[in-house]
Amino acid sequence: MIRSLPRRLAATSGALLLALTATSCGGATGTGDSAGDAGGSAEESTLIVFAAASLQEPFEQLGEEFESTHEGVSVEFNFGGSSGLVTQIQEGAPADVFASANEANMTKLVDADLHGAEPVDFATNTLMIAVPAGNPAGVSGLSSLTEEGIDLVMCAPEVPCGAATETVEERAGLEFTPVSEEQSVTDVLNKVTTGEADAGLVYVTDVLMAGDDVEGIEFPESDSAVNTYPIATVAGSEQAELGQEFIDLVTGEDGQAVLAEHGFQP
Repeated sequence: MIRSLPRRLAATSGALLLALTATSCGGATGTGDSAGDAGGSAEESTLIVFAAASLQEPFEQLGEEFESTHEGVSVEFNFGGSSGLVTQIQEGAPADVFASANEANMTKLVDADLHGAEPVDFATNTLMIAVPAGNPAGVSGLSSLTEEGIDLVMCAPEVPCGAATETVEERAGLEFTPVSEEQSVTDVLNKVTTGEADAGLVYVTDVLMAGDDVEGIEFPESDSAVNTYPIATVAGSEQAELGQEFIDLVTGEDGQAVLAEHGFQP
C-alpha cells in the first residue's frame, strides 16, 4: 500500500514495540509457534521514491501497479520541488529512487556522487499559463502577465518550473513581477485554483490535472523551455534492485502510457 514517510515511521515504531513486547513475554524459552509464525509471513520491503511534485498523479498510479506485481513491497513517495528533494538526499534523507523535473537538479545529485545507476530521461513537459475558471482577469497571453493589476504567481528560480519561467521570460523580452514565488509547481497551481492569483505559470500536465478548476492558455515561447525529466537510483540504497525495477516500469511501455495519459511527452 502506498503511504507517506511519517506513516512508515509510525508503522516501524509500532512493529518494534510489538517485537520487544513479544520478547519480554516469551523470555528466553521461545516456543516453536513463534518461529512458525515468522516463517509463514512474507518478507516485506519498502521502496522510497523522491519525485518532482508534477509527477504525483502518474507516479502514484505506477506505484500501485508496481505493488500489485511485487508481493510484500510497499512504495512510499516524497513529492516536492526537485531542488528541495536533492537537498534532502544530500543531507542524508533515505531514498532509493530520485526523479527530477529537470536535468540541472539531477546533475547536482550526480556531482555529489549520490546517484546509483546512470540517470535515464523518461519524459518532457512544457509551461502553460493557468487562470481560474472563467479567466476573470482577462489574461490573453504571456505579455498580458506584465500588465498592472494582474496578480501573477510563479515558481522560485531554483525550482525547475521557475528556471523554465526565467528562460521564457528572457526569450520573450519581458519582465515579470510576481506577487509570490513558490517552492513547487503544485503550490502555484493551488493559488490559482483558490482564486488567490489571477494567473500562474505551471506545466501543461498541471492544467490537465486541475480539470475544470482552471483554464490553460498556450503561448509559443514555451517551446524555448522544454523540461526533460531524468530518473536514477540513489547511491547506498538498500533496495537498488527494486529501484531499478521501478525505473524500468517508468521507462517501459506501461509507464510511458500512464505518463502520456497525464499530458507528459516522451
